[in-house]
Amino acid sequence: MAGNTYGTLFKLTTFGESHGKAIGGIIDGCPSGLEIDLQFVQSELDRRKPGQSKIVTQRKEPDTVDFLSGIFEGKTTGTPIGFEIVNTNQKSKDYAHIKDTFRPSHADYTYDQKYGNRDYRGGGRSSARETASRVVAGAIAKQMLGDMKVTAYVSAVGDLVSEISYQELDFGCIEQNDVRCADSAFAKACEEKIKAIRKEGDTIGGVISCVIQNVPLGLGEPVFDKLHAELGKAMLSINAVKGFEYGSGFAGAQMKGSAHNDLFNEDGSTQSNQSGGVQGGISNGMDIYFKVAFKPVATVMQKQTALQKDGTLSEMQGKGRHDPCVVPRAVPIVEAMAALVMADFVLRDKSVRL
Repeated sequence: MAGNTYGTLFKLTTFGESHGKAIGGIIDGCPSGLEIDLQFVQSELDRRKPGQSKIVTQRKEPDTVDFLSGIFEGKTTGTPIGFEIVNTNQKSKDYAHIKDTFRPSHADYTYDQKYGNRDYRGGGRSSARETASRVVAGAIAKQMLGDMKVTAYVSAVGDLVSEISYQELDFGCIEQNDVRCADSAFAKACEEKIKAIRKEGDTIGGVISCVIQNVPLGLGEPVFDKLHAELGKAMLSINAVKGFEYGSGFAGAQMKGSAHNDLFNEDGSTQSNQSGGVQGGISNGMDIYFKVAFKPVATVMQKQTALQKDGTLSEMQGKGRHDPCVVPRAVPIVEAMAALVMADFVLRDKSVRL
């Protein structure tokens, strides 16, 4: 299986399956001498782990990361950073009913057709459990970014959409509610929505907004490796993501150039930020902001028609432990992938000029 590595200089390779012995990764390219706060790394994992509230999957995993190499006496050595997270709470029998069944809108069918077999337990490699490894690497990357700050929050659950701009929100509120919204009143409405959907045996999608602040000018490459293109690739690699837009996004297509242009101030900053902090594929020093759309989880606790391996159709119903809405737990994943992109470009920028 190819495609398990992300990054050009700051690289992450992940391994493992949802119900295997462990998941983990190797971070290569991290400079030596970086002081690593291991408690911060674990706290980031705790934000993503299952079983943390009543509105997420009830699988109970401590998600304790064990670093195997690359860190000595609290600092990176410049060698590959190897780590693993042991799986402790698999209930593989919950998936016996889909051994020869392909769930609608799930990777079951495509994996089986591509590789000729698949690990059906929890989705195997296609499970979002793989993203725990990304969060570990993202926590390392965040500590390399200095003053740059990456903040994500839930801005929509189904048809409940917050129209408040990020400048007016209280980021301190994000970790104070189970949905991870930056508005307590909106969070309460979203939580009730998710609970109602779960009671129906159904699932629902949502949107995560992300802001990167204190971004230095000049990160990104002007042609194929544009900064916003790499952010888009990183976000679209996350399980269940269906869309990415940055800056004015699709709304910009409805505007006139005279209204959309970000007029300059004398210091090079801009009076508005329709560009979303990126121009010509390169950061312009303004805040980078974007949205990531997540689809509803494919496994629903309702009866649906599914395809069998022998080519027949039959009725099936989801079983096991699943998130009714992925966005509350996906917030740290979005942050992690954004941090990986920015860390990679920070290192690449050091080779541009003397």
